[in-house]
Formats: sequence, C-alpha cells, structure tokens
Amino acid sequence: MRFVPRQWHTETWVCSMRGHVAPAAKVQRLRPEDRRLGVEVDDGNRLVRCLRCDVWIEVAPPEPGPEVGDVLPPVAVLPKPRRGKVLQEAVLLRLIAINRALHSFAFGLLALALGILELKLPGLQHSAKDLDERLSATVNQTGQQASRDHIGDALHRVIGLHRSAIAVLLATAIAYSIIEGIEAVGLWRERRWAEYLTALATVGLLPFEIRELTERVTVLRVVALVVNVAILVWLVWAKHLFGVRGGPSTLHEEVDWDEILAAPTPASHT
Repeated sequence: MRFVPRQWHTETWVCSMRGHVAPAAKVQRLRPEDRRLGVEVDDGNRLVRCLRCDVWIEVAPPEPGPEVGDVLPPVAVLPKPRRGKVLQEAVLLRLIAINRALHSFAFGLLALALGILELKLPGLQHSAKDLDERLSATVNQTGQQASRDHIGDALHRVIGLHRSAIAVLLATAIAYSIIEGIEAVGLWRERRWAEYLTALATVGLLPFEIRELTERVTVLRVVALVVNVAILVWLVWAKHLFGVRGGPSTLHEEVDWDEILAAPTPASHT
C-alpha cells in the first residue's frame, strides 16, 4: 500500500534522489500515539510516513542494530527535513552553484587559451606577417582582392595584438575563474557570504554583457544576460540581501509541523 500526493513537488523530487525521511521505519515498535508517523498492518509490515514528501511507504520492521531505537521520541525533538519554500530555495541555490561552476570552467579554459597565446604570440605574429606579404604578392599577380581582404583582416588582427592587452585579459579570466569557483562551492554549501559574492560578481559582469549586446546581438548573449539578471534579482529578493525585505532577520519561515502531521493518515485502511 502506498499513499502518494497527487501533485509533483520539490519534496518528491528530492526524496527520489536522496531517499525518504521516515523515522518510524527505524524503531522496533510503534505505539498508538505514533499513528501520525507510522502504523502497523496485518501482514506484519508497517506503513511509515516520510516527513519530507508526506508519502506513506510499506516497509518491514527493522532488524536490531545500533541505528534502530526502541520507540519514537516525541515529534518535537525529531530531526526535521527541510520542505516547502526553504527546500525550494536550497534547490535553486544548488542550480546557481552549478551555473557558477560552469562559468568557472569556461573562464579557466579561456585563461589557458590566453596563456598559450601570450607565450606563442611573437611566433604567431611573425608567421602572420610572412603570410600577409605572400598574400599581397599573390593578389598583385592574380587580382583576387576580395578573397585577400577577409584573410588579410584576420592576419592584421593577429599582427596588431599587444602582449599587455593579452596579459590584462589573462589576469581577468584567472580572477573570474577563481571567483566563480569560490561562488560555486559557497552556494553549494549554502553560505550567506557566497550569496553576497555572487550578487556583486554578477553586477560586475553585467556592463560587459550589455556592451557585447550593443556590438552584436546573439541568442547566447541574450540568454546569458537574462539568466544573470534573474539570478541577481532572485538572490537579492528571496535571500533578503543588502537589507531588502527586512534583511536576514526576516529570512527564515517557520514550518508548522502540527498542521503538516494533522493531515489524514492511512490508519483507517489498515
């Protein structure tokens, strides 16, 4: 017998990955006063309630062991899993952490490419000059100026690169790779300082993203800007950063466990 909520929600999704939180499955016997958390059934098994997603699961009584108690402690002292808005915000923070980890990886690859470019720049520029001179001589002989223009522009960009500019870009890429990596770890561990760091770093990146859009509009750039703005707004509003909505003192909402556990139980089906 299994009692499943009608609508999918975050709690169900988390339980599907991390398992249920059913304290009644880890005690030797259930008492009548435990009926909100577990009940015995006629076949010797029991129905136990998950405190996270409210699913009732049929299980066999546990074998004696160090993790198995005699009876359930009072509901007030039972460890409670997160649920509702608090759990939803935790999941969103993990998704943002994954986003930041991907950013860190991308900036790391960019830094690696810039480092290689800086080391090989003199040789590349020398080769580009030789190729440009050969193309110029070929054009003079064949008259294929249109084909030469596209290649020549690319070669001139390589020739015109300055090591100082590459060094600045390299340092910026390394810095953001480290910052985004720190953000990812901090957000995954749900540290408040990481929320502030993410908000400030996102604000710092927005001018560059807007400038890129003014030069050329692409789907990827628009999506990146929208995602970062959404992350910034959500962090400031939902996590009460910078004193918004009363600051951290008004951040956490209490869960009414008496109301949750007052929901119908399967006792009438046993």
